[in-house]
Amino acid sequence: MTAEAPGRPRAAGPPPLVHLLQEFSLESNRYVDAAGGSNDMHRTDLNALAVIMQYTAKNRVVTPGVLRKELHLSSPATTALIDRLNKSGHVVRERQGTDRRQVQLRMTPKAYRDGGAMFRPLARHIGAAMQDFSPEELAVATRFMSAMIEATVRAGEEAARDGSRTPSP
Repeated sequence: MTAEAPGRPRAAGPPPLVHLLQEFSLESNRYVDAAGGSNDMHRTDLNALAVIMQYTAKNRVVTPGVLRKELHLSSPATTALIDRLNKSGHVVRERQGTDRRQVQLRMTPKAYRDGGAMFRPLARHIGAAMQDFSPEELAVATRFMSAMIEATVRAGEEAARDGSRTPSP
């Protein structure tokens, strides 16, 4: 016999794979919290570095405005975040353009070293787990995870639009 929450309708629930994705997401978040916490970095700090790294890999400029939008932060929160990352030696501000008004954010070699050290255990364990799968299985898993990321992005965009239309109480 299973215990059900009172007043909650009985439902088949999501497929087991969806539960695994939720669990993976939760465990990933726990890892980021543990790795960041032991290095005196907030989750937002690590997310900011991930955004800067992704943009840099695509040869795209990262400005404070880009970071604010990507992380859904207010302007003051973005400034505080950049100040923290600058003070810790992980990010530098560089003036760009002919009028030198645009500020571009760049990760420092220290950020890459610290990030590598923080995420090396995760990479090692994931790499070891991946060795149990054939290249064909990994190709299917890669295609699947790419589709799940795209679906999550679309759902987030939809939630943001719907949230802006929701009347306040």
